[in-house]
Amino acid sequence: MTTTPADQSPVAAALAGLPRVVDLLAARAEEHDRDATFPYQGIEAVHEAGLLTLTVGRRYGGPGGTLADTVRVLAQLGRGDASVALVTAFTLLRHAEQARVAAWPAAGYRRLLTESRRGPVLVSTLHAEPGGRPGELPATLARRDDTGGWRLTGRKTYCAGAEALAWMAVTARTDEPEPRIGTFLVRGESEGVEVDPTWDQLGLRASAGHDVVLDAVRVPAELALGLTVVKDPSAGGTGSAGDRAEGGVPAAELTRAWRDLALAAVVLGVARSAADWLVRFLHRGTPADLTGPLGGLPRYRCALGEIEAQLVGAEELVNGLAPRVDRAEPEAVARTGPAHLLATRAAVSAVQQAVTLTGNPGLSRRHPLERYLRDVLSSRVHFTPDEAVLDAAGRAALARGARP
Repeated sequence: MTTTPADQSPVAAALAGLPRVVDLLAARAEEHDRDATFPYQGIEAVHEAGLLTLTVGRRYGGPGGTLADTVRVLAQLGRGDASVALVTAFTLLRHAEQARVAAWPAAGYRRLLTESRRGPVLVSTLHAEPGGRPGELPATLARRDDTGGWRLTGRKTYCAGAEALAWMAVTARTDEPEPRIGTFLVRGESEGVEVDPTWDQLGLRASAGHDVVLDAVRVPAELALGLTVVKDPSAGGTGSAGDRAEGGVPAAELTRAWRDLALAAVVLGVARSAADWLVRFLHRGTPADLTGPLGGLPRYRCALGEIEAQLVGAEELVNGLAPRVDRAEPEAVARTGPAHLLATRAAVSAVQQAVTLTGNPGLSRRHPLERYLRDVLSSRVHFTPDEAVLDAAGRAALARGARP
């Protein structure tokens, strides 16, 4: 974590460094996308600006960044490099959850923060499994060992930043007669952890979302968090300590709401970069049969206006909900699922329209627009499926209608 000038709050100091960081990320984004190499220098820049630990709670000596701060930061980072923004998002989400429910043991979290003062420390929750479906028990298995700890075996997929993770919060079930589900904290350098380089997606190519294979990885007993018997896994449960948070909102629901809006901010940042590039193209582009740039034609202005309207609506939705989630308003927390779905749709639609307007230049690898399109399309890997969001929204609407 970085030091802060006396006349600035830690959050303000971190936000002040955002423009420079975004410029640095944008300068290297094409190279990392082309070669599918992990952006270590970009992560270092985010860390040095104090952005990677923005959501460390004040009780731990951190800035105490809110969700409103987080979506602002991630939208800007998304403008520079979507892969860096995505990996940053997962680390910020873990620190924010710790600030709310203090799930990590004190000694372990102090160790993480000490390491964060020396350099960037990436943390992420590893939940998805190959072939896994919503509502299923995790296939990753935790068995007791002769020390009283656990041995973790399984495979996790879509693990953004896999090759650079210092800590992995792995969702697993125990092999007990009545299985429990919880989160097992694993050091990335632990014996038995292997990164299988499976990530070869169309977009987010620098995010290193590889599979992580765990082969009897030892986890001390104190690093097994929130072990709970879950009769119906689809009903919730993240393995986090603390059943309820402020305002009577379940901790798991706040965790989901943070994730919904944080990841939505990333894709909106990418879409904003696409819109900015389109504006520059319309200012410069002058076909042979015209005397002025394309931006002078009503058809192109209206099309650009359509893109702008979509993005303004999505940004206002995300930015408006974030402070309400910070206040733990139940109605706002319940709306973040539909909000992330609408924001993602708006981002994808905006970039697709930009590509259509520009024609061949928009699809050329000499320009970043085609990368923006690939990135917003690939971001869906990390979102709740549309069907699940819509089903939950429909159920909630039916429940409201059934009330007297």
